[in-house]
Amino acid sequence: MTVKKRHRNFMRGLFILFFFAANLLSAQKIVWSADKKLVWNNFKSNKNSLGGADVVAYTHCGWEYSSITSSDPKKPVKIEITTIFNEDKSWKDVKRINDYVLVHEQKHFDIAELHARKLRKELAEKITYTSDYKKYFKSIYARISNDYRKFQQRYDKETDHGQNKEKQAEYNIMIADALAELNNYQKI
Repeated sequence: MTVKKRHRNFMRGLFILFFFAANLLSAQKIVWSADKKLVWNNFKSNKNSLGGADVVAYTHCGWEYSSITSSDPKKPVKIEITTIFNEDKSWKDVKRINDYVLVHEQKHFDIAELHARKLRKELAEKITYTSDYKKYFKSIYARISNDYRKFQQRYDKETDHGQNKEKQAEYNIMIADALAELNNYQKI
């Protein structure tokens, strides 16, 4: 192989590496933390996927989970639940955003963490071994996921997407209290 071909292959490889690195950086996920609040720069999507002229912002958040099981049903299982915010799928109308709307969007992320804690708690109480995992995980996950979706919908409806300041203040307290109550189930 000539030096020219090696250089060309090296440059192609370098281009591919930079391409993948750029894609990874542009699709960042933020892991929920009590110490780190969302900022408007975290909302990186240019597309309002919800449609509707009354939508000021959209928070795309939820959970990721991993589990390590065994073919031996008596072996312990390890389950990890992580609450995440997807920057590349979260959107804002830059002409109408303000700090008040950002608090409303942060609460969507907090609600995801609240339900992750509920999930961690129930999994810790009911699943120890691989046999438990196979028996209970799907139904527990489905039920809490359904509760989570309903809670998010109710939150937006009752606060009128944060426009009802009295209801928003009530939810802010309710969510903070519920997170504190389940503090032992936050991811460490």
